[in-house]
Amino acid sequence: MAKKFKGIIFSFLSGAIICACSSDYCVKSGDLEFRVDKKEMRIKMASSLTSDYQDAEKLITDQGEITFSLKEVSKEKISDEFGEGIRYSFKGEGKNSNGAINKTLDVSVYSAFPSTVILSTDYSNNSGAPLNVLGWKSCALNLKSAGDDPDFWSFQGESTESRADWLLPVKDGFSQRNYMGMNNSDYGGGVPVVCLWRKDSGVEVGHLSSHPELVSLPVRMSDGSASIAIEKDYPDTIVVANGASLRTLKTFVHVFKGDCFGALRTYSELLAKEGVVMPESEPAAFEPAWCAWGYGRNFTIDEIIGTLPKVKELGIKWATLYDGYQVAEGDWTLNRARFPGGERDMKRITDAIHSAGLKAQLWWAPMCSDSGTAFLEQHPESLILSKDGKPQEITWWDSRYLSPLDSSVRNETRNYVRKVLGEWGFDGFKLDGQYMNAVPPDYNQARNGEKPTACCEKLPTFFKLIYDTAREVKPHAVIQNCPCGDCVSIYNLQYANQTVASDPESSWQVRLKGYVLRALAPKTAYYGDHVELTDGHDDFPTQLGIGAVLGTKFTYPKDNPYEKEANVLTPEREKIWRNAFSIYNEKMLSQGELVPGRYDIGYDRPETYVIEKDGRMYYAFYQKGDFSSVELRGLEKGETYTVTDYYNHKALGNVIAEDKTVLTGHFKDYLLIETLNNTNKK
Repeated sequence: MAKKFKGIIFSFLSGAIICACSSDYCVKSGDLEFRVDKKEMRIKMASSLTSDYQDAEKLITDQGEITFSLKEVSKEKISDEFGEGIRYSFKGEGKNSNGAINKTLDVSVYSAFPSTVILSTDYSNNSGAPLNVLGWKSCALNLKSAGDDPDFWSFQGESTESRADWLLPVKDGFSQRNYMGMNNSDYGGGVPVVCLWRKDSGVEVGHLSSHPELVSLPVRMSDGSASIAIEKDYPDTIVVANGASLRTLKTFVHVFKGDCFGALRTYSELLAKEGVVMPESEPAAFEPAWCAWGYGRNFTIDEIIGTLPKVKELGIKWATLYDGYQVAEGDWTLNRARFPGGERDMKRITDAIHSAGLKAQLWWAPMCSDSGTAFLEQHPESLILSKDGKPQEITWWDSRYLSPLDSSVRNETRNYVRKVLGEWGFDGFKLDGQYMNAVPPDYNQARNGEKPTACCEKLPTFFKLIYDTAREVKPHAVIQNCPCGDCVSIYNLQYANQTVASDPESSWQVRLKGYVLRALAPKTAYYGDHVELTDGHDDFPTQLGIGAVLGTKFTYPKDNPYEKEANVLTPEREKIWRNAFSIYNEKMLSQGELVPGRYDIGYDRPETYVIEKDGRMYYAFYQKGDFSSVELRGLEKGETYTVTDYYNHKALGNVIAEDKTVLTGHFKDYLLIETLNNTNKK
């Protein structure tokens, strides 16, 4: 039984304590002081970010929000998936018009996760009548501006058709819902955490469910105060019977200094304890790639095979066959207009790729089907249906969602993976399409009594099926999950050993996505997507500086006549491409460690990244236009360093590290440098 206490201070583990003072109880862990009001169970954090008590854990019913008064506090030692810790239980009582509603707020702290509290709340109905619940809130906090410009920077992990940045400035008037379900016909899911930070400190909130949940994490700001929360709104009222209870998700609050990188790494480590583990990539996933998409859907076999010698010459290791080989989405038999010899022609492509010393990757859009395909005619029950019984549309593909839980879909998927890797000889997949990130609820009665949201929660198992089958056929297969423009679902990401910039709309998006994904999945390769999608269509410094795997879709010696976009590798462009791929293969910064904490991606200018590899530090600075100085943070004071502009192959001299080490010169748009410790010959 948990031990009760009154007015006592308990020390444990790595300095976490609880103390009872005149007005509240304070649970302390690292830099986080989490206070619970003795009277009304309201919460505040003792920091400059917040000052007032707030109704952080709320139950919303058809009679409004219920207010609770604290009745009992207890603690117990715990040992669970997060390690050794202490759980504090705060028990309170509230009332509606029928009678008593009880609340238990469990606050857990762990030595392995300082500055973090893990929360779960249980609401018990003892009113003598059914309790109608409309929703709940957790971790609802208001954060004060310190007058920074902008007031806050943030990470927000929603996915919508706007394909917005994941890192956003927050000022008065800002509002974003961050719903983790479907936000548009093709877009949904994401990363269910929010990070808000000022120059001096920040707060992260999120949930730790082992599967996707249909919750929101709204961020709003007005009158100098930003609000964050985790909110669950039930589409249909939940009825909690008398004597029954409702338990919220396991949520957490984490405080941090600097930008969001360390906070996202903490979240990833917490989620791993719940079984959602990011993969460690194959060495092949770090090899640069060429994609035939430059030739478009009207490619010819001869165009692809004819480009391979130039691909190999540039030091590229992968060749990807893209969209256009199939009859239709959902009918993955070969298009006879391009493959008159059928599967013999497909083998001709993979044999040519392998003969050139390259690996072969196939583009594929799984879990969707165009209307009229043979598969849909044979398996009409495989579709996800809306509440009114209509097929759920994928607007971009002019296609329809297949259920990730349907046995026919899963069998067809498994068989196709075996064919592609086993019979055709490909070495991996590029899974593509924004619709993959999440699915809408399924009201198809063919799903054997599954609740409509089951397909939303179990969607990751579909990608596990692909990943596991691929690795059974080829143990070193590389699987890329590219949900175009989405903030990638963290739950799907565990079944891909290559992340991707996923149709970036700017060089900034390539960098910010790499920063986030290398925080969440530090041992997973990050592919920068086609360099032709960056600013100027040739921004290799962005890909190199963030430690991205290089990619390109150039054509050679000429473009496809049916394509409007010019991708031909001219002699002038070839010099740029040859330099970039040579640098990449020599330094392999994609396998280095992205060093957090030295620069703030939001507030520091120039925008700066640091990679450590083989005892050397690589700095990447980005700022539009001219700039004349950069600060080299993290060097050992008193040591002498040789500095080289490794992209332009220029020696920049030596610097002696000081409290503030500044390198001056004339720079434009970017600067990529390598520092070598000259004192100790490191």
